[in-house]
Amino acid sequence: MAVPFKHIVVYIDGSESSMTAIMYAIKLAKEHDSSLTAVYVINTKALSELVKAGIFVAVERDEYQKDLILDADRYLHHAERLAEQKDLAIETVKLEGTVHVVVKELLKEKQADLLVLGGITDIRSRREELASETDRMMRTAPCPVLIVRDDDDIWFEFEA
Repeated sequence: MAVPFKHIVVYIDGSESSMTAIMYAIKLAKEHDSSLTAVYVINTKALSELVKAGIFVAVERDEYQKDLILDADRYLHHAERLAEQKDLAIETVKLEGTVHVVVKELLKEKQADLLVLGGITDIRSRREELASETDRMMRTAPCPVLIVRDDDDIWFEFEA
């Protein structure tokens, strides 16, 4: 029987649902002997739009971007620690740009068989739906997408 997933990519953004997704992706990769890549994307497009809209000045954007880079490093390091707990090698990737665009490029580059995403937050308006990067990743990914619901059972099972 062929391995269903040779290469899994999991998107993390620091949210609780993405932390659940990384745990599930680690478990899935371990069970299927798959390689795993965790990716964090610093959304520079959104930062530039905040400057254009007058919400941020360039200096504030730069400071906020530095904070986001530190967040990315922290969450990617956490993903490494979680994988280490399960004796699984993991590649971590920090990218910048428009989230759904750079994730799609990474999926193609890695020839990923599966994209794992955390649960999609409740969308309260049509505008939020159009702006949701998670939704865009789900719709444009060149491979199957697994949405992991934020479920305490996953956390308990991972710790077991």
